[in-house]
Amino acid sequence: MDVNAAVAAAAAIGGACTGVIAMLAFRWSERDQKKPTRTSMRPDSNAPLPPGVDTVLSVLSSSAVVLDESDSVVKASSAAYALGLVRGGRLAVDAMLNMARDTRRDGEIRQVELDLPRRGTGRGEALAVSARVAPLGSRLVLLLVEDLTEARRIEAVRRDFVANVSHELKTPVGALSLLSEAVMDASDDPEAVERFAGRMQIEATRLTNLVQEIIDLSRVQNDDPLEDAEPVRVDELVAEAIDRCRQQAGSKQITMAAGGAAELRIWGNRGQLAAALGNLVENAVNYSPARTRVGIAARRLSMPGGDQIEIAVTDQGIGISEKDRERVFERFYRVDPARSRATGGTGLGLAIVKHVAASHGGEVTVWSSEGQGSTFTLRLPEAGSVRERDRSSDGPPVVNGDEGPRGPAHPDTLEPFPAPEVLP
Repeated sequence: MDVNAAVAAAAAIGGACTGVIAMLAFRWSERDQKKPTRTSMRPDSNAPLPPGVDTVLSVLSSSAVVLDESDSVVKASSAAYALGLVRGGRLAVDAMLNMARDTRRDGEIRQVELDLPRRGTGRGEALAVSARVAPLGSRLVLLLVEDLTEARRIEAVRRDFVANVSHELKTPVGALSLLSEAVMDASDDPEAVERFAGRMQIEATRLTNLVQEIIDLSRVQNDDPLEDAEPVRVDELVAEAIDRCRQQAGSKQITMAAGGAAELRIWGNRGQLAAALGNLVENAVNYSPARTRVGIAARRLSMPGGDQIEIAVTDQGIGISEKDRERVFERFYRVDPARSRATGGTGLGLAIVKHVAASHGGEVTVWSSEGQGSTFTLRLPEAGSVRERDRSSDGPPVVNGDEGPRGPAHPDTLEPFPAPEVLP
């Protein structure tokens, strides 16, 4: 028993010594790991950011890139990758990399605007950016990049708009100035005074229309039409557009006729919708030869995203060439400038139609053939109250006044709206 006890005691002592040695070895190893070594001091892509920087970078709208002493990317936002600033863990833009190196050397904050090639387009389109480089601590450099492409585009549109407006206003104002001088010089000639005064009225009307359309275009671009939205009857819009052009159509002996399904309603701003449809009808009359026909038709279309109302304005005019078709909705663009001067056109009517359609969740398209005529089609969402009423009505739906299995169409829902005409 004494021998066994001695063996057990020796084993216990040995185990205790082994445990102490293991604990001391662990402590030494842990201390060695904390000592700075040549390897641990070498910067790499896993270098830690200063406290709070990572959180700040995650909420910035700018594209952010953090570089270490070896120009490796320590941190980069998803926007930086999307813009193509970072590739393979390195900053891919040499100009920005040189800025970062200069800032790391002298600690100064630098900012520059650059035009970068857009990735994936293959058309050489430039991406305008503003890059700002600042030191981040003693080892890191922060690069912030703002995308200025959209801001530059808007600025270019604004400059073009101001230039076009100035040019368009200059023409009638200059004409009024010259005509007023002619009236003064011909004060003793009543016939000349009357002739010049008539021309002054024409130029004054042209100037008034131009200013009004500029105001209308500015309003439809800045206002939200759905703030004052209401169900608007299509037949009332059509009747108003026809009445607006009745005098011009009568002077050219143009027949205007309207037809289609009745009781259709559009959800939107009545004033803007009336102006858009009125512009389409007025263009059709102005660009149609005498003794022709202008038609306005409306119908309901079943679409996956909800039913829409389609209003088509068709004329038998000069038509639009294929190269001009893509640009007719641009501001101040005219297919035939000489004819526009004769008709008093400003080149803003179709631009207003496009903006009204877009702001109401719809679109406007054009079909045309030179020498045969054009069809402008306005598609807008239908007012929901009309569809709810139609779904609750008895019997199958009937379109465009056709007779269904239950007999003639109900006059309240399917009778074509009135077709006022201006006949020769």
